[in-house]
Amino acid sequence: MKNDLFVSVNSVSSCSKPMSRILIIEDEAPMRTALADVLEGEGFRPLTAADGESGLRKAVAERPDLILLDIMMPKLDGFAVCAELRRLGNTVPVLMLTAKGQIEDRVAGLDVGADDYLVKPFSTEELLARVRALLRRTQKHGHAPIKLKLGDLEIDLARQTAVRRRKQIHLTAKEFSMLRLLAESTGEPVSRERFLDVVWGYAAFPTTRTVDNHIASLRSKVEKNPDAPRWIKTVHGVGYKLDLPDFAKP
Repeated sequence: MKNDLFVSVNSVSSCSKPMSRILIIEDEAPMRTALADVLEGEGFRPLTAADGESGLRKAVAERPDLILLDIMMPKLDGFAVCAELRRLGNTVPVLMLTAKGQIEDRVAGLDVGADDYLVKPFSTEELLARVRALLRRTQKHGHAPIKLKLGDLEIDLARQTAVRRRKQIHLTAKEFSMLRLLAESTGEPVSRERFLDVVWGYAAFPTTRTVDNHIASLRSKVEKNPDAPRWIKTVHGVGYKLDLPDFAKP
């Protein structure tokens, strides 16, 4: 039973953003109720949906601050829900909840646009810590640009599209995530460790060399001269930064 995968422990201190609206998309009623009770007890306002299809509709209509998204559901699974939200340009933070523990399943969730994942069974302490971290990130970077213009390349971070002279440029989901993190930092350097934490997740086990390889790939697509980059600069001993005079706004 899915409800056996939720481990209840003593609650921790109140969350940092009271009354944030959190949508729970979970098909098992006991699990859905348990999650709602925990969140409400911490000062959040829970919304619920019993399947992926209704959850997607509610996410679009209600515009919650965060979504807790189960993967194994009828009608639409969690991967499909998350992918469709990102296709629609919806950037709401998504925390995937899954009983699947294989690396490939976690990577698949991150690749379709999830911000983090939590493998069942999990404690209320860990759930609330992940929720608070995602909400803090959203509050901190609430005014980050959604669209960028890097020379003749126009990038829509929400819809995950990149166009140069009307030609689509293929960027992977991780490359879009890296660009988003760089844009959120508004010219400040982003460490390799932070890239790993945000883009790859807590337990994907990549190395800092993985970050360097992805930056090299990203530069090959967005820079006219990847060996002398104009936009994505190396900050020696730290990581990388996006060097923009102004963020492009439509």
